[in-house]
Amino acid sequence: MKVYAFMADGLEEVECLTVVDLLRRAGIETVLTSISGKEVITGAHGIKITSDVLMEEISETEEDVLFLPGGMPGTKNLAACKTLTDKLIAHNAKGGRIAAICAAPTVFGELGFLKGKKAVCYPGMEDGLIGATVLTDKVVTDGNITTSRALGTAMELGLELVRILAGADASDSLRSGIVAD
Repeated sequence: MKVYAFMADGLEEVECLTVVDLLRRAGIETVLTSISGKEVITGAHGIKITSDVLMEEISETEEDVLFLPGGMPGTKNLAACKTLTDKLIAHNAKGGRIAAICAAPTVFGELGFLKGKKAVCYPGMEDGLIGATVLTDKVVTDGNITTSRALGTAMELGLELVRILAGADASDSLRSGIVAD
């Protein structure tokens, strides 16, 4: 099992790297994956992040997690990438786990994944959560979909994914070790 963090130019750097850092600290293989065909992604705040792989090089399985960090125009770039949206559609159809933060849950809404689900996103973008019951929690997991609100909730998203993938003890231990209590 791997977590693929899909990166597009204009992503919110801290949302991506906080989640990736926590997953890796928990021993969960996490792969920075560029959707742009180039190795280096430039975030919304000018921070350059080197990917581990290009999206074309991966072969995800049903056990893997597909994670979308938010940010603008990163989220729009994710939504516009047909190769990525095709992967998301196929993965979700098999019940594969997907996660998104900030503006990125709107990609799931636009693809019809949130009908009848509870979800959260960045305040003011709720119209993009098409069909969802919109909440204001920091993180919401409903079935195979986990969503989170914004940069300020990235740590909680990372800890929730650790809980789901490695268990509550691993998440609690990590929370204590990073003094996130």
